[in-house]
Amino acid sequence: MQLAVIIPAAGASRRYSQSEHGALGATSARSKLDEDLGGRPVLHRTIELFTQLDQVKAIVVAGPADDEAFEAFKLRHGDRLGFYGVTLVRGGLTHRYETVRNALAHVPATCTHVAVHDAARPCTSPDLIARVLEAALDHDAVIPGVPVSDTLKRVGTPLTDTKADPLAAIFGTQQSPANVVRPVEATVDRASLVAVQTPQVFRRELLQRAYQQANLESTDDAQLVERLGERVVSVAGEPGNIKITLAGDLAIARAILGFRTPTDKPAHLKF
Repeated sequence: MQLAVIIPAAGASRRYSQSEHGALGATSARSKLDEDLGGRPVLHRTIELFTQLDQVKAIVVAGPADDEAFEAFKLRHGDRLGFYGVTLVRGGLTHRYETVRNALAHVPATCTHVAVHDAARPCTSPDLIARVLEAALDHDAVIPGVPVSDTLKRVGTPLTDTKADPLAAIFGTQQSPANVVRPVEATVDRASLVAVQTPQVFRRELLQRAYQQANLESTDDAQLVERLGERVVSVAGEPGNIKITLAGDLAIARAILGFRTPTDKPAHLKF
């Protein structure tokens, strides 16, 4: 196996910033990928998951598409990414699939497989990565998944008589999801359901073919492969393989990895 790793890092971290500022909906330019995780930014911790693997021959990080944002990203992370041997490219403006497609164009033709891994998923264990890579020797598309333990309900559109959020009315922000009331339509059988994680590993030619489709709307890369009619297999994921999405997730990631909350300057300013 000659593996290329794509790490999409073009997102604006809007949900992270909003959750950090509470119900008023204030936002900032703060990125979850810059947050300190044991003395290094989250992004660097994620990249380090793959730098020592013999199978990995290339790592492609796709940063912001906007000129100014990309230059700022490169200023914060470029030196360290160069040390890791990373190829830094521009991602997409709007959708994740645009970012992965841009990065895929920079994967060396000598690579037999491509792994796509969330930039904000730094807690992935070596065992999980090894499990996915081993399965990818026999299967063209492999994803990790965790069985769903909660009862799942399908809900409908918000009820029109839901009380308006007074803070949203005053400050002109969107109503908090916590105040939205939806009718339950059905209980979903969870027996065959898994919550999907990354890294997702594919034969390079298969992923390239998947990204040549006209319709690239998707929530993950495996969905595009499924749309081709090709088989995707799932191996056991891990509950600790979390993706940092909201501000509270950072504390969970630190606990999983055994890192303390920093007391000095932000990690991305240390390099």
